[in-house]
Amino acid sequence: MLGLTIKAKCPMCLRNFPMDTQSCPLIIGSYAYTSKHIVYSWDNSNDSDSVSFVPGMALSQFDLISHPYRNLSVMRKEGEFSVLQVNFNMERHAGYFLIQVYLPCGLIVVLSWVSFWINREATSDRVGLGITAVLTLSTISLDSRTDLPKVHYATALDWFLLMSFAYCMATLLQFAGVHYFTKIGSGEVIVSEDDEWEELEDNLAADWTDPQRSPAANIEQINCSAEAQYGWPNTSFEPTPSKSVASKETQTEKKTSLLRQFWYCFIADEEFRRERQRRAALESEMNSVSKIDTISRVLFPVSFTILNIIYWIIYTNMSDECPRTAVPVTLNKKLM
Repeated sequence: MLGLTIKAKCPMCLRNFPMDTQSCPLIIGSYAYTSKHIVYSWDNSNDSDSVSFVPGMALSQFDLISHPYRNLSVMRKEGEFSVLQVNFNMERHAGYFLIQVYLPCGLIVVLSWVSFWINREATSDRVGLGITAVLTLSTISLDSRTDLPKVHYATALDWFLLMSFAYCMATLLQFAGVHYFTKIGSGEVIVSEDDEWEELEDNLAADWTDPQRSPAANIEQINCSAEAQYGWPNTSFEPTPSKSVASKETQTEKKTSLLRQFWYCFIADEEFRRERQRRAALESEMNSVSKIDTISRVLFPVSFTILNIIYWIIYTNMSDECPRTAVPVTLNKKLM
């Protein structure tokens, strides 16, 4: 009886990591003597298992599912060689990665959606929340790849991290659109001509109440002040429609389709932006909720949930086989 200590390596396919199953083969044979000199076979005396394990032995990341073994004859240029092969089929524990990676990443993505309920005037709060989420995901992504081999393909964990990273980036880009096209206030109010006419109307009302001045003098002074302050021509004063009338006229305008609005936002159309700001100023929507935020409150959670369902269905049912080089062998005995 000869005892041997073997330190072997296992070729693994990590496309489904961490929901993968691995099959690690162990082949024992002699390269000095052909099958004419020595033949290896598994000992099946007394109906005992030829492959046994130390009681209580357990792996940190895997569960041993099965260990089929067989006798093989390998053909080489020197002749035919007898070898023994046993495959250790193992399934990885996914609980660690669910707790340390999947759950935190999902919660960070959900946390980034809080910005949809924050006032759009709170620029620093929303930008800080988005950047914090992106940096946290980057840290988790780097830590998760520390103990893994540097493979040239993306694993299942990498695709989930990329999906989470894309949603956090989309949250930042969403606020950029909200800030650029719908944020009014904090020094960004575009003063319209209606506001200037309202100021003149207030001055006119105050002058009409002055008993020492005639109506003709009041109108003449208003026209002169308009010409001096705003560069308007010295014409007779004509009252403009009130804000309620202007709002009704705005409502009767032909509305732009959502697809066209998205295209204008995508190309950063300056004329469309000014028109949006003018309408918001007329309708006093400085602190109102943006329609982009309202849509995002539903679109982001629903799309993220659908993508997660598709992700788990694909990777829990995907085969773990990777293309490997075939070894020409001749079976002497079937799998036991």
